[in-house]
Amino acid sequence: MHTPSTIKVVPARYPLRTLGAIIALFVLAVVIQSVAFNPRWEWRVFARWFFDPVILEGLAQTLLLTLIGTVLSVVIGGMLALARLSSSWLLNSLAWSYIWLFRSLPLIVVLIILYNFSYLYDTLSIGIPFTQIQWGSYQTINVLGQFSTAVVGLTLVQSAYTAEIIRGGFLGVDHGQYEAAAALGLPAWRRTLRIILPQALRTILPSGFNEIISLAKGTAMVYVLAMPELFYTIQMIYNRTQEVIPLLMVGAVWYLVITSVLSLIQHLVERWLARSERRSAINQQTPARHPSHQPVLHTQEAAHVPLP
Repeated sequence: MHTPSTIKVVPARYPLRTLGAIIALFVLAVVIQSVAFNPRWEWRVFARWFFDPVILEGLAQTLLLTLIGTVLSVVIGGMLALARLSSSWLLNSLAWSYIWLFRSLPLIVVLIILYNFSYLYDTLSIGIPFTQIQWGSYQTINVLGQFSTAVVGLTLVQSAYTAEIIRGGFLGVDHGQYEAAAALGLPAWRRTLRIILPQALRTILPSGFNEIISLAKGTAMVYVLAMPELFYTIQMIYNRTQEVIPLLMVGAVWYLVITSVLSLIQHLVERWLARSERRSAINQQTPARHPSHQPVLHTQEAAHVPLP
């Protein structure tokens, strides 16, 4: 009787992967050494200005612009997306024209035009067009200041991109879901909020957070309005002290912090959505159990006997 021979398991080796890891670590070590030990980066200046109150005030303005721009762009972009999906040719055309216009114009151009809006129009009036009926009239220069101009400009441009992201999320939902929701007899707004939107969020969230991060970095463009947000504040300081590189690194690190926090929030929201979806799937697969105190009725099939 022959005893089975022992099988020796040899793990697979990947020499190219190991070589690539060594090269990557070598390059990383070179970058860290060149940045950390080069005195021209002036890390002492960086440490002195990083938590300076003036820098923190500019950071607060950047965060406030990001928050307000995000909320307004989601609201306006959502309405534009619904208009693009509408069966009304007029709403569809107007929404398409808005998206086409503001996706074509650079943000800096929109901001400069809005900042000089008082040159084009002395007053902003609310009333019925082509009539003398007016309910209010305001000086343009009093309405569009630095902060309001920045908010309006960021919102106008960001809404166009947000609208297309939301529209893409709705289009990604299977058409059968729309038909099933309509068959339940629910109102259109309830079908959208309770059935279609939760499914579309899985597609909307990654691109939506990407646009929020782009908006946070895009707030640096409002420096053309001489508004003291983060980048403009840093610019004013290094123009006075001539410490350009360390102050730019202060701004770069703060932008890294903002984007890292937003990325973490995105990860948590996506994980929460995935967990809630798994929970609902488990609940649907769990068989219904009969209560122990109620008897289970078994129906008997009738026997059909042929009559003579």
